[in-house]
Amino acid sequence: MNDVQKSSDDLARDERGLLYNPGARASMSAFALDGDTLALEAVAALRSALQAVDRLRARGAGNRGLSTGALDVLMRLGVAPDEGVTVGELARAGGVSSRNVTGLVDTLERDGLAARVPDRQDRRAVRVQITPRGRTWLDDFRLPARRAMESLFRGVEPDDVAALRHLCLSLVENQRRVERYLEGGGATGRVVG
Repeated sequence: MNDVQKSSDDLARDERGLLYNPGARASMSAFALDGDTLALEAVAALRSALQAVDRLRARGAGNRGLSTGALDVLMRLGVAPDEGVTVGELARAGGVSSRNVTGLVDTLERDGLAARVPDRQDRRAVRVQITPRGRTWLDDFRLPARRAMESLFRGVEPDDVAALRHLCLSLVENQRRVERYLEGGGATGRVVG
Protein backbone atom coordinates (compact mmCIF):
# COMPACT_ATOMS: atom_id res chain seq x y z
CA MET A 1 0.00 0.00 0.00
CA ASN A 2 1.26 3.44 -0.81
CA ASP A 3 0.90 6.45 1.40
CA VAL A 4 -2.32 8.09 0.35
CA GLN A 5 -2.50 10.98 2.76
CA LYS A 6 -0.05 12.23 5.39
CA SER A 7 -1.65 12.29 8.85
CA SER A 8 1.08 13.46 11.24
CA ASP A 9 4.86 13.33 11.59
CA ASP A 10 5.08 9.54 11.56
CA LEU A 11 1.60 8.41 10.50
CA ALA A 12 -0.21 8.24 7.19
CA ARG A 13 -3.60 7.11 5.92
CA ASP A 14 -4.03 4.30 3.45
CA GLU A 15 -6.50 4.25 0.54
CA ARG A 16 -9.32 3.29 2.96
CA GLY A 17 -8.49 6.25 5.19
CA LEU A 18 -7.08 4.05 7.97
CA LEU A 19 -4.01 5.17 9.91
CA TYR A 20 -0.73 3.30 9.63
CA ASN A 21 2.94 3.96 10.35
CA PRO A 22 5.07 3.88 7.17
CA GLY A 23 8.25 3.40 9.20
CA ALA A 24 6.81 0.42 11.06
CA ARG A 25 5.56 -1.03 7.77
CA ALA A 26 9.01 -0.74 6.21
CA SER A 27 10.68 -2.27 9.28
CA MET A 28 8.21 -5.14 9.49
CA SER A 29 8.49 -6.07 5.80
CA ALA A 30 11.67 -8.03 6.56
CA PHE A 31 9.72 -10.28 8.95
CA ALA A 32 6.50 -10.64 6.98
CA LEU A 33 5.41 -13.78 5.19
CA ASP A 34 4.46 -13.10 1.60
CA GLY A 35 4.82 -9.35 2.18
CA ASP A 36 1.79 -9.22 4.52
CA THR A 37 2.78 -6.87 7.34
CA LEU A 38 -0.72 -6.25 8.75
CA ALA A 39 -0.47 -8.35 11.95
CA LEU A 40 3.07 -7.12 12.64
CA GLU A 41 2.02 -3.51 12.08
CA ALA A 42 -0.96 -4.03 14.40
CA VAL A 43 1.34 -5.26 17.17
CA ALA A 44 3.63 -2.25 16.64
CA ALA A 45 0.59 0.04 16.77
CA LEU A 46 -0.63 -1.65 19.94
CA ARG A 47 2.76 -1.08 21.57
CA SER A 48 2.72 2.59 20.50
CA ALA A 49 -0.79 2.99 21.91
CA LEU A 50 0.24 1.40 25.21
CA GLN A 51 3.20 3.76 25.45
CA ALA A 52 0.88 6.72 24.78
CA VAL A 53 -1.48 5.57 27.54
CA ASP A 54 1.43 5.07 29.96
CA ARG A 55 2.71 8.59 29.24
CA LEU A 56 -0.73 10.02 30.00
CA ARG A 57 -1.02 7.91 33.15
CA ALA A 58 2.35 9.21 34.33
CA ARG A 59 1.16 12.76 33.79
CA GLY A 60 -2.07 12.00 35.63
CA ALA A 61 -0.05 10.59 38.50
CA GLY A 62 1.45 14.05 38.76
CA ASN A 63 4.92 12.60 38.44
CA ARG A 64 4.58 11.51 42.06
CA GLY A 65 6.94 8.62 41.56
CA LEU A 66 4.56 5.71 41.02
CA SER A 67 5.37 3.36 38.20
CA THR A 68 2.57 2.00 36.04
CA GLY A 69 2.87 -1.33 37.86
CA ALA A 70 2.63 0.28 41.31
CA LEU A 71 -0.32 2.35 40.15
CA ASP A 72 -2.09 -0.79 38.90
CA VAL A 73 -1.55 -2.50 42.26
CA LEU A 74 -2.77 0.57 44.17
CA MET A 75 -5.90 0.74 41.99
CA ARG A 76 -6.59 -2.97 42.65
CA LEU A 77 -6.14 -2.37 46.39
CA GLY A 78 -8.58 0.54 46.12
CA VAL A 79 -11.39 -1.87 45.21
CA ALA A 80 -10.22 -4.83 47.30
CA PRO A 81 -12.20 -6.09 50.30
CA ASP A 82 -11.53 -4.33 53.61
CA GLU A 83 -9.41 -7.24 54.85
CA GLY A 84 -7.08 -6.77 51.85
CA VAL A 85 -5.72 -9.32 49.42
CA THR A 86 -2.69 -11.56 49.22
CA VAL A 87 0.31 -10.84 47.02
CA GLY A 88 -0.62 -13.96 45.04
CA GLU A 89 -4.12 -12.63 44.39
CA LEU A 90 -2.66 -9.31 43.22
CA ALA A 91 -0.22 -11.15 40.96
CA ARG A 92 -2.94 -13.29 39.38
CA ALA A 93 -5.21 -10.27 38.86
CA GLY A 94 -2.39 -8.34 37.20
CA GLY A 95 -1.03 -11.27 35.19
CA VAL A 96 2.45 -10.87 36.68
CA SER A 97 4.67 -12.81 39.07
CA SER A 98 4.31 -12.67 42.86
CA ARG A 99 7.93 -11.55 43.00
CA ASN A 100 7.11 -8.54 40.82
CA VAL A 101 4.10 -7.65 42.98
CA THR A 102 6.17 -7.98 46.16
CA GLY A 103 8.50 -5.26 44.90
CA LEU A 104 5.57 -3.05 43.94
CA VAL A 105 3.96 -3.54 47.35
CA ASP A 106 7.32 -2.67 48.96
CA THR A 107 7.25 0.63 47.06
CA LEU A 108 3.65 1.37 48.01
CA GLU A 109 4.34 0.49 51.63
CA ARG A 110 7.45 2.69 51.71
CA ASP A 111 5.34 5.60 50.42
CA GLY A 112 2.61 4.93 53.01
CA LEU A 113 0.03 4.04 50.36
CA ALA A 114 -0.37 0.37 51.31
CA ALA A 115 0.32 -1.81 54.33
CA ARG A 116 0.92 -5.48 54.96
CA VAL A 117 -1.34 -6.88 57.67
CA PRO A 118 -1.70 -10.34 59.23
CA ASP A 119 -4.36 -12.58 57.71
CA ARG A 120 -7.11 -13.12 60.32
CA GLN A 121 -7.85 -16.62 58.99
CA ASP A 122 -4.27 -17.85 58.53
CA ARG A 123 -1.60 -16.57 60.93
CA ARG A 124 1.14 -17.61 58.48
CA ALA A 125 -0.26 -15.44 55.69
CA VAL A 126 -0.05 -11.72 55.06
CA ARG A 127 -2.54 -9.55 53.27
CA VAL A 128 -2.09 -6.14 51.64
CA GLN A 129 -4.46 -3.25 52.27
CA ILE A 130 -4.68 0.27 50.96
CA THR A 131 -4.04 2.91 53.62
CA PRO A 132 -6.03 6.13 54.12
CA ARG A 133 -3.12 7.95 52.46
CA GLY A 134 -3.41 5.54 49.52
CA ARG A 135 -7.14 6.27 49.21
CA THR A 136 -6.41 10.00 49.20
CA TRP A 137 -3.74 9.47 46.54
CA LEU A 138 -6.25 7.59 44.36
CA ASP A 139 -8.91 10.27 44.91
CA ASP A 140 -6.42 12.94 43.79
CA PHE A 141 -5.48 10.82 40.77
CA ARG A 142 -9.04 10.07 39.65
CA LEU A 143 -9.94 13.42 38.00
CA PRO A 144 -6.68 13.89 36.04
CA ALA A 145 -6.86 10.25 34.93
CA ARG A 146 -10.45 10.66 33.76
CA ARG A 147 -9.52 13.81 31.82
CA ALA A 148 -6.54 12.04 30.24
CA MET A 149 -8.68 9.12 29.07
CA GLU A 150 -11.36 11.48 27.76
CA SER A 151 -8.67 13.31 25.77
CA LEU A 152 -7.16 10.08 24.51
CA PHE A 153 -10.50 8.75 23.25
CA ARG A 154 -11.88 12.09 22.02
CA GLY A 155 -13.62 11.57 18.70
CA VAL A 156 -13.66 7.78 19.01
CA GLU A 157 -17.13 6.27 18.97
CA PRO A 158 -18.15 4.15 21.99
CA ASP A 159 -18.71 1.15 19.69
CA ASP A 160 -15.12 1.53 18.46
CA VAL A 161 -13.82 1.71 22.04
CA ALA A 162 -15.75 -1.48 22.84
CA ALA A 163 -14.33 -3.11 19.70
CA LEU A 164 -10.81 -2.08 20.74
CA ARG A 165 -11.36 -3.61 24.17
CA HIS A 166 -12.66 -6.78 22.56
CA LEU A 167 -9.72 -7.02 20.13
CA CYS A 168 -7.14 -6.48 22.88
CA LEU A 169 -8.73 -9.11 25.10
CA SER A 170 -8.98 -11.49 22.13
CA LEU A 171 -5.21 -11.18 21.82
CA VAL A 172 -4.90 -12.01 25.53
CA GLU A 173 -7.10 -15.09 25.07
CA ASN A 174 -5.03 -16.21 22.08
CA GLN A 175 -1.78 -15.71 24.00
CA ARG A 176 -3.11 -17.82 26.88
CA ARG A 177 -4.17 -20.54 24.46
CA VAL A 178 -0.68 -20.57 22.91
CA GLU A 179 0.91 -20.75 26.39
CA ARG A 180 -1.29 -23.71 27.38
CA TYR A 181 -0.46 -25.44 24.11
CA LEU A 182 3.27 -24.96 24.59
CA GLU A 183 3.17 -25.90 28.29
CA GLY A 184 1.31 -29.06 27.32
CA GLY A 185 4.23 -30.18 25.16
CA GLY A 186 3.00 -28.65 21.92
CA ALA A 187 5.16 -28.33 18.87
CA THR A 188 8.31 -26.28 19.23
CA GLY A 189 8.02 -24.96 15.71
CA ARG A 190 4.78 -23.61 14.34
CA VAL A 191 2.14 -22.63 16.90
CA VAL A 192 -1.47 -23.41 16.10
CA GLY A 193 -4.58 -22.63 18.15
